[in-house]
Amino acid sequence: MKKFLFLLLVSGSAVADDASMFKCRALPDGQRLACYDAIALGAPARAAATRQEQEKSFGLVEKKAEVDAIESTIPGSFDGWGPNQLITLGNGQVWRVIDDSTGVVYGTDLKVTIERSSFGATFMVINGTTKSPKVKRLR
Repeated sequence: MKKFLFLLLVSGSAVADDASMFKCRALPDGQRLACYDAIALGAPARAAATRQEQEKSFGLVEKKAEVDAIESTIPGSFDGWGPNQLITLGNGQVWRVIDDSTGVVYGTDLKVTIERSSFGATFMVINGTTKSPKVKRLR
């Protein structure tokens, strides 16, 4: 992420300097060299600012923009789950129960939420029960 931020800042300054470069191209030789030197002298100040920004954000954890949960339904009637059972959701996703848990819950078109835990495990929270099987997406 730090590399991406650095490249973004460097590329932004390169784009900003394009207009200055074109101005320098139109000048006679001696003035053109001085113009290019002036552009180059401005670069270390930007690098120092980038370094200060990096130090300011050092140690902070950046949260990635990712989805932590999705909601769907289990279409039709549902009477529970067991180990290795496949569960097809209303959005077309197919999930497999990957732990040894079993649960009994009766209903039709039950609402479910697929949640990712802080350690990366994925659980299916089914309305009407307090148990949540650990699942893995197949399709």
